[in-house]
Amino acid sequence: MQLYQEQNIKIYNSLSGNKELFESITDGYIGMYVCGPTVYSNVHLGNVRTFMSFDMIFRYFKHLGYKVRYVRNITDAGHLENDADEGEDRIAKKARLEQIEPMEVVQRYTVDFHNILNKFNFLPPSIEPTATGHIIEQIEIIKEIIDKGLAYEVNGSVYFDVLKFNETRTYGKLSKRNVEDLIHNTRALDGQSDKKNPQDFALWKKAEPQHIMRWPSPWSDGFPGWHLECTAMSTKYLGEQFDIHGGGMDLKFPHHECEIAQAEACNGCSPVKYWMHANMLTLNGKKMAKSTGNNILPGEIFTGENDILSKAFSPSVTRFFMMQAHYRSILDFSNDALEASEKGFHKLMEAIDVIDDLPKGNTSSFDISAWKQRCYDAMNDDFNTPILIATLFEAVKFINQTKEGKAEISAEDHTTLKQTVHAFVFDVLGLTAVGTAASSEDGDDKLSGAVELLIRLRAEARANKDFATSDKIRDELAALGVQLKDGKEGTTFSVN
Repeated sequence: MQLYQEQNIKIYNSLSGNKELFESITDGYIGMYVCGPTVYSNVHLGNVRTFMSFDMIFRYFKHLGYKVRYVRNITDAGHLENDADEGEDRIAKKARLEQIEPMEVVQRYTVDFHNILNKFNFLPPSIEPTATGHIIEQIEIIKEIIDKGLAYEVNGSVYFDVLKFNETRTYGKLSKRNVEDLIHNTRALDGQSDKKNPQDFALWKKAEPQHIMRWPSPWSDGFPGWHLECTAMSTKYLGEQFDIHGGGMDLKFPHHECEIAQAEACNGCSPVKYWMHANMLTLNGKKMAKSTGNNILPGEIFTGENDILSKAFSPSVTRFFMMQAHYRSILDFSNDALEASEKGFHKLMEAIDVIDDLPKGNTSSFDISAWKQRCYDAMNDDFNTPILIATLFEAVKFINQTKEGKAEISAEDHTTLKQTVHAFVFDVLGLTAVGTAASSEDGDDKLSGAVELLIRLRAEARANKDFATSDKIRDELAALGVQLKDGKEGTTFSVN
């Protein structure tokens, strides 16, 4: 029997607004789609939090024994500046400003995205499709929606007819908006728009002469609307109906609302059983924004090169900090919070380090079986990682008491304790014990020798003006919690 057959998971479904018992469409299998990044800049820390939440969910499903197909897309075309149907494509704009090809922009920031997620110990998705790799599928969906009478073409662009769709279906059910309110709150068309109604959204946009990214279609040389790619890729790889669709809270409207409308128009059925949305990340109590300077990139956390934090923090400490808040709650990122998380993280890892050496007796003074189920109960309650972590620290207290001879554990319970702690800390929460095991003198000597060698290699690279290699050595060491400091006497290092 698989673990998932023993555990009952409840998921907060944004569509119903309630926690619901999770039952996969096909027993033992889960199809999960999460909206990925638009690769026109370095990945935003708030986006990292969203992807980390679904990485944790992916990990828990796998731990329970489900076979999971996890699809997370890359948006490399079609996402306009104002998230609607006007303005310039974000990637094309970046390419124009830097005078490079759009696909150079895509490559640069896709690599950055993967590098950052690797540092945070993310599992790769099962499939990572791109918008530009599925233009044909998007065109076919548009044809289908036009044939159903729910879209119209004007001057080479194609728009989804929201009012026509709403005659037989419900547009706005995910975000709890009704079309009448949308009409009331939308400014009137200015006479220059091709849309019949302000609520209609683009399925295909005719490219202006200066628009770099364009593809041939039955209607014009142009590009697909941003919302369409997710409908095309989710249904291609997961079917017309699948279990979970996730993303950030900011995508609920209009992006996910439009996805539902497109899929229902094309296939005649609701595409997703459970809609899940992760909440936002704030910085020192305020919204993160580049324009105000209240912003920090993940890489700047690892190197300590920023004006917000007092020092560098490792990816695993940062991940532990994020896991201490429920994925649906707002999380405030601050120096004090990270320092507190760092202390908790090391306390957890120190307890794990001594599990093997605990003395074993004939009985246990702690109910390991009940504690283990409380770990599952926390995750089964809409993936409540803060409750899980609090439960893990019950075990930390017991481990320390046993080490000091103030508690005892049987050999059988010792095996269960070790397996359960490792499963939830490393497999489910995705934490890594980097830098916590080198506490012996021998370990310190080996670490020092390795770092000194890298410092010499970095010095040689700088002497040869190979600054790319020099910076890479510094940044990679910082990501591992090793900080380099250049001074008049040479380069020194410290370990966080």
